[in-house]
Amino acid sequence: MADAYLIHAEPLGAAIRELVRGFGSEQREVELVTDNLIQANLTGHDSHGIGMLPRYSEAWAEGGLKANAHIKTLMDGGALLRVDGQAGFGQVVGHEAMTLAIERAKKFGSCIMALGNSHHLCRIGAWAEMAVAEGFVSIHFVNVISRPIVAPFGGRDARFGTNPFTVGIPVAGRDPILLDFATSVIAQGKARVAHNKREKLPPGRIIDNEGRDSDDPAYAVVDPLGAILAFGEHKGYGMAVACELLGGALSAGLVGGPATGERRVLNGMLTIVLDPKAIADAASFERETRAFLDWVTASPPRAGFDKVRLAGEPEREWRAKRLAEGIPVDANTWNELLEAAVRLKVDPAKISRLAGVKS
Repeated sequence: MADAYLIHAEPLGAAIRELVRGFGSEQREVELVTDNLIQANLTGHDSHGIGMLPRYSEAWAEGGLKANAHIKTLMDGGALLRVDGQAGFGQVVGHEAMTLAIERAKKFGSCIMALGNSHHLCRIGAWAEMAVAEGFVSIHFVNVISRPIVAPFGGRDARFGTNPFTVGIPVAGRDPILLDFATSVIAQGKARVAHNKREKLPPGRIIDNEGRDSDDPAYAVVDPLGAILAFGEHKGYGMAVACELLGGALSAGLVGGPATGERRVLNGMLTIVLDPKAIADAASFERETRAFLDWVTASPPRAGFDKVRLAGEPEREWRAKRLAEGIPVDANTWNELLEAAVRLKVDPAKISRLAGVKS
């Protein structure tokens, strides 16, 4: 068996659609979930791509993920919204919630939306992309309700999730700024990918179950569990707390705590969507934005770098490369997908055949 497979987006998408149908999903849900996961892989974020489906299938089997669920509006104040995801696929819930927030921003110039009880929202940058495509700024604070995986600064065990923070900023005539990162030094999914690929982590990423520095990603994946560290020491830790309180306590009415053993991954998200034309002079915003970005990226590259990049640029480069060459899927992840197919009563041989993978 190969150590890894290189699969082009179209056949991989066909295989994943077949797998997602096993949840009992309606066709619209199948398309949204599949497209979102494949896009994560295309942009180089394998941690948030198709490798999440085995975890989703376990959550679904336990009842923690609901197929064909949609957002429910709990509070509607016009430009101020609170919605409940009803434990539905984050790919569907996130899309519906952002569509609503963007509609309100078009009407009022801005919208603050609190989303709670969504199953895994996947790559938060996808929701910022929806906003910048309409010319809007968007800001996202997200918490994670699952097994704690990140240690607080100065602590030696895990107390909260990877709690992402994202900002999307449109740039007239150019690609947008898309800043999207976990407040941990790496996403938990990246540790899973490294574990599946039998790779070590660089120093300063993870601690073992005794709180000692380690390079073994297994401490983020299997027992005995350790913890991932926050980025920037106290800075990432502080941002993680802010995301927990704003995305969790405020938006979802639910924050993280001790592990329960459940496989579901719930997210709360506080989203701010702004029409820059409603708050600033459009011409000056566009002019000053371009001038600053030109100034920053004109910095001569130092040793080991080919140029200065902006947030969102690496993802676009990865997407072009993987559309042309294919998406790499390690053998362990592929086997986990086939096991998920069995769990969902989908023929694993058909999944491999659709993807063009030979056992």
